[in-house]
Amino acid sequence: MAEHTQQQQQQGEDGKGGGAVRLDGKAVSEQVRAELKADVAAFRAEHPGFQPKLVAIQVGGRSDSSVYIRQKDKACKEVGIEFEHLQLAEDVQQAELDALVDRVNHDPRVHGIIVQLPVPAHLSTKHVVHSILPEKDVDGFHAENIGHLSKRATEPFFHSCTPLGCIELLRRYGVDVGGKDAVVIGRSDIVGTPMAMMLANLDATVTLCHSRTRDVEAKVRAADVVVAAVGVAGFVKAAWVKPGAVVVDVGMNAVDDATKKAGYRWAGDVEAAAMARAGFMTPVPGGVGPMTVAMLLSNVVAGAKRQHVRASRMAIVATPLRLRAPVPSDIAIAGEHAPKPIAQLARELNLAAGEYAAYGAHAAKVSLDVLARLQAGGRGRYVVVTGMSPTPLGEGKSTVTVGLAQALYAHARRPAFACIRQPSQGPTFGIKGGAAGGGYAQVTPMTTMNLHLTGDIHAITAATNLVAAAVDARCFHEATQTDRQLLARLCPPKHGVRRLAAPLVRRLQRLGIGAAAVAAGDAALLADHEAAQLVRLDIDPERIVWRRVLDTNDRFLREITVGQAASERGMQRRTGFDIAVASEIMAVLALTTSLADMRARLGRMVVAFSRAGTPVTCDDIGVTGALAALMKDALSPTLMQTLEGSPVFVHAGPFANIAHGNSSVVADQIALRLVGPQGFVVTEAGFGADIGFEKFVNIKCRASGLAPDAAVIVATVRAIKMHGGGPDVVPGRPLPDAYTQEDLALVQSGFANVRRHIANVRSLGVPAIVAINAFATDTPAELETVRRLAMDAGAADAVVTHLYAQGGAGATDLAAAVARTCEAPSDPPFRFLYDAAEPIKAKISTIARQFYGAASVSYSAEADDKIAQFEKHGWDALPVCMAKTQYSFSADPALKGAPEGFDLHVRDIRASLGAGFVYPLCGAMQTLPGLPTRPCFYDIDVDPESGEICGLF
Repeated sequence: MAEHTQQQQQQGEDGKGGGAVRLDGKAVSEQVRAELKADVAAFRAEHPGFQPKLVAIQVGGRSDSSVYIRQKDKACKEVGIEFEHLQLAEDVQQAELDALVDRVNHDPRVHGIIVQLPVPAHLSTKHVVHSILPEKDVDGFHAENIGHLSKRATEPFFHSCTPLGCIELLRRYGVDVGGKDAVVIGRSDIVGTPMAMMLANLDATVTLCHSRTRDVEAKVRAADVVVAAVGVAGFVKAAWVKPGAVVVDVGMNAVDDATKKAGYRWAGDVEAAAMARAGFMTPVPGGVGPMTVAMLLSNVVAGAKRQHVRASRMAIVATPLRLRAPVPSDIAIAGEHAPKPIAQLARELNLAAGEYAAYGAHAAKVSLDVLARLQAGGRGRYVVVTGMSPTPLGEGKSTVTVGLAQALYAHARRPAFACIRQPSQGPTFGIKGGAAGGGYAQVTPMTTMNLHLTGDIHAITAATNLVAAAVDARCFHEATQTDRQLLARLCPPKHGVRRLAAPLVRRLQRLGIGAAAVAAGDAALLADHEAAQLVRLDIDPERIVWRRVLDTNDRFLREITVGQAASERGMQRRTGFDIAVASEIMAVLALTTSLADMRARLGRMVVAFSRAGTPVTCDDIGVTGALAALMKDALSPTLMQTLEGSPVFVHAGPFANIAHGNSSVVADQIALRLVGPQGFVVTEAGFGADIGFEKFVNIKCRASGLAPDAAVIVATVRAIKMHGGGPDVVPGRPLPDAYTQEDLALVQSGFANVRRHIANVRSLGVPAIVAINAFATDTPAELETVRRLAMDAGAADAVVTHLYAQGGAGATDLAAAVARTCEAPSDPPFRFLYDAAEPIKAKISTIARQFYGAASVSYSAEADDKIAQFEKHGWDALPVCMAKTQYSFSADPALKGAPEGFDLHVRDIRASLGAGFVYPLCGAMQTLPGLPTRPCFYDIDVDPESGEICGLF
């Protein structure tokens, strides 16, 4: 528009030629709206899912306010902005309004908030205006936004819409105010004051006039630019206007006019006759008014784009390490490095305040709502860390996972997230200790992580044991009551109706009976045979498959007898405990994708079989909803950080030898979105690649739909020597000389174990990088031998790391290798090891032969019977979760290296319908570990003076 106004501008400056150029706000606003519509469409095409949103809050039902709301609604829809109108009652209290504003403030889907003014007298307008976050204050009324106008070095989130509309009009008409004398009449926070500052920022010399200003007329007569926003019709007389001046009339005043149908006409603050003297002038109406709404729309779109860009860029704010040699204890190192406040870390990840809930100063639960918000954004690279078959001491897989994330984040300056499992208190107080990493590559605070954290495992324990109690209680009550007595107690009368609880309705629907009772919601309408089918589960005590759990290594609870009290009337039965992290509910938590999915999985869990052989589920015993309530908070992954400040999700903790051994699907999914396309998510799969990685691929990736870009196989000279024929490695005893002295022959012999793991990983289309976790006793020749053998075996790369002693700096080469490998095309493509639709035995055979090197698989009679039963019930199309020793490819921990030709014996098999897999037990695997002679708890204590925990590792 500026191009075709040059002649008009000259005319205006000369003060001749028939009056001022009309600054046509209506025409310009239509142009702005058209540009915004195109801009939104183009940005959405590049960033699918982009959706600007404005929320308008109205208190009361003033007709003029309602008209303005409808106008804004219509304008938003024209340009592609989602509009939501929230209306409150006239007598709403300040606290209720504040709560609504706070909720919308923290809704990441909302990019702009306006409160329609005026509000009722009992509410504070100033308080309301300043309760809106500055970054969502699209009216530009917040003191922080206005205040930034006075600083040349900073910019507000938003400019006030009316002044911005005035400036935009001038810009579109090519009016340059630089060096001009400007007078602004009126000093309101909405128009006058911000207008004066905006003109000053455009290099005008500004005089701000108000009710106490002397001789306004003289100041206007000398002005090159006049902005009138005083709210008095005709306040500025035409004769005051300097010939050729620019006049922006913000006033909109109703003046009585009997000639008009409405009885009034609109008049500005400047006499209309000034049009003949001015060079440029806004008409009233049709000048500034339409521009105000256009600028509101522009602010919303700008805010949405700013938030989208910010949300796609994870801030990297590394925490420097203070390295010491020799390396202190893990807990000492943790105490020397203060973590960032969790709120700061959340801001760096662009999490909205409503998307996380702090648990203390250094941990927070992150809502799954983040996934929905970022669904249209790109995902990062997905790296799984696995390992060779370990010694009982562990080979530092958690340390490598954490350290690699530190190296990518703090040293390569790439967005990076680590996703690891929550430690169980079994090993924490037993043999291995905690699982926060080690040395200068650990999650912090390590005491918080290794003990209760946010209580997820406790929730799992409570939920699992609630199911066990419900099963035994149901058996007890069915044994002592008739069908009608059971029905009367399950459906007590209320207002003359025996209401059917939701679980009972679902059971009737599954059974295909009681349609009339369901429709009426009244159990009294059930026929006798329908009532009997509904209430009598007829559980066979000998076929109850659900076991209680605890998070402690207690071997004496592996097999127990319950029901021995006289009050249980002779209902004794044999059962036992498992460790909580091997429970089905833990597996459900790790594999679920949403609250609805978790609730459905919990309901499907089979707890027993009836005497007729029918499976009995959690939903049959009515406990599904209660389980979901217990597990609701546990569903959100826990956000923590590494020593170098990189983010970590700690979520779920299934063991890999007796469960599927991977952290949660939702943690990986959220992390992949938060890091964006330039970032990396490093997730850990438990124990060796024959166990954790195989289950990662065939169970976790099936559930998540994700595929890894690379796998890191952690190897140590110590474990390689053990597999080459070295002496046993026993926790609590000094390492034999074979592990502290150079022995290249032992390394070459034992490398067969690593070689098979490399081959297995590559066979599924995943590039394998070997991370050689170096210990102080390793010689350069031994480390180079491992590196060379790994490359000869087909590894994409092999890198020596020093994470324990150096943190991320000790894994910069590994980080570079991971980045190179992930960004290179993968050939062959990723694949599963087996088709889940194959028979159970075929899947077990594929795993045993292709991944373990077995020649055959044998089954106990009990396992055979159960497999036949599973096939009868249609459970044969589920993935397989093998439970076996982590110390060997076989089920015999004494078979080291890469054994072949052995028989894999399956002694039992269980079905985890909620988790979605069947669960063969091989060899002598126990589902509840025991304590050693000298457990870790001997060293754990609390300093009575400082309250600090000591002795954890």
